[in-house]
Amino acid sequence: MNDQPAFRALIVQHEAPTPPGLVSDWLAQRSARVDVLRIDLEDRLPDPRGYDLIVSLGSEFPAFDDSVPFVGRETKLIQQAAAGDVPVLGLCFGGQLMARVLGGRSFRAERSEIGWLPVRTRDPELVAEGPWFQWHFDSFTLPPGAQLIAETDIGPQAYVIGRSLGLQFHPEVTPEIMDAWVGAYRHELDAEGVDPDALLEETRQRAATARANAQRLLNGYLENVARISMRPVTT
Repeated sequence: MNDQPAFRALIVQHEAPTPPGLVSDWLAQRSARVDVLRIDLEDRLPDPRGYDLIVSLGSEFPAFDDSVPFVGRETKLIQQAAAGDVPVLGLCFGGQLMARVLGGRSFRAERSEIGWLPVRTRDPELVAEGPWFQWHFDSFTLPPGAQLIAETDIGPQAYVIGRSLGLQFHPEVTPEIMDAWVGAYRHELDAEGVDPDALLEETRQRAATARANAQRLLNGYLENVARISMRPVTT
């Protein structure tokens, strides 16, 4: 019998088409207790100190747009998490917002990044070169005290601050998520001249490798940055 306390994670989801995907699978393998906060639909603000990890997912909205109702509430959540030394894993929008909340700046990038793209990494054991999936129009500057882990010509791709990790890319993406994104945001692909069928096909071809890369990144983050001991992966 395993009497180790259950690992508790809070996933902050911003829209229906942006679920946790491979992150959810990874937490399930680790026997985590997971709560999902649909912050676009719910007004509640959980106490982050009740969790071992906060995961902030992507969003179609900019992290610098304070007119978006949930941006202010999530800002408070990240502030409280930082004050309580609760690790945050920010994915795309989540990484941008965390950078902004902790003293950096989020802004519209010079150009978008959409597709499976490599990154220049300073710590390949934590963040591999990839390619990782990107779909974003915004960028950010590092908050004070953050360590740059990976970047592209557009801007930062990964940074560590304390026990938290902010990413510009999407390690959570699956073929099913990509299907939903193409359906919901096809207009963005059309505007950028991206072939949706080719994107879907490449995602299917890379699915197994992407899953392995995501597992490696998430395990490395948990063990070496967040420094959290969890139950071993179930089989």
